[in-house]
Amino acid sequence: MYLHQPDLTMIHSSPYWKNYFETNLTHHRIDWNVPPCLTNEERSNILYSLKAWQLGETSDGVHLMAAAQKYAGRIEDPVYPGAVALFIKEEQKHGSNLGRYVDLIGEQRAQKDWGDTLFRKVRYFNTSMELWTITVIIVESAAQLFYQALHDATQCTLLKSICSDIITDEKRHIKFQNERLYIIFSRKNFYLRPLALTLYYALFFAVIHAVWWGHKKAFKAGGLTRKIFMQQMHLKFFTCMQFIHNVHREECIAEPSFV
Repeated sequence: MYLHQPDLTMIHSSPYWKNYFETNLTHHRIDWNVPPCLTNEERSNILYSLKAWQLGETSDGVHLMAAAQKYAGRIEDPVYPGAVALFIKEEQKHGSNLGRYVDLIGEQRAQKDWGDTLFRKVRYFNTSMELWTITVIIVESAAQLFYQALHDATQCTLLKSICSDIITDEKRHIKFQNERLYIIFSRKNFYLRPLALTLYYALFFAVIHAVWWGHKKAFKAGGLTRKIFMQQMHLKFFTCMQFIHNVHREECIAEPSFV
């Protein structure tokens, strides 16, 4: 069990994160002996979005790994790609669990979705660790809200436990990515920082609107209105921006405590 929960204001080393992900992947929080149960109304409200997000969680991460390896070579951090590989593995675990649930309720897994197709095309051409990192932060923040809405949209105990497991992981995923963006941003030339912030916000604005319009039915079924979704996403985004502007942090090189 992972006992030590570090101060969220700290910056941690790549070995720390590699050890964290290795340990977290050994945790099994879902009881698959519990049968799925959905009403017809619940199924209608969530099915499209459930299948679309399941597809989105199944990326092989090849392009992200290429960017991570290139970046790690430049900053001389050979452990970082290993941490990213484990992060990708954890995302794939989410996709596998969601896929298993789709199978159990007798539905076919999605093979294509417009949102996933668009995101895959964009990342195909992306070799920048900075763009990867801010994009993942935005998408993972939206995922936190989506899986909470999915959790609340049905009375299915199995689906609720799958969503809770993902939400637990996503909190640390965002911390991992926020720390990396801080490191990247802190090394930027003073005059380049405003340009970077403009790019971050433009990407944020585009993604949150695409996510809402693509999945508003499921969000609403989980009790999340457009106003609340936008407010929560802005709060998450500006919390991230506040984090990367704090120049008083020092990197923590201590390893996590495990038992």
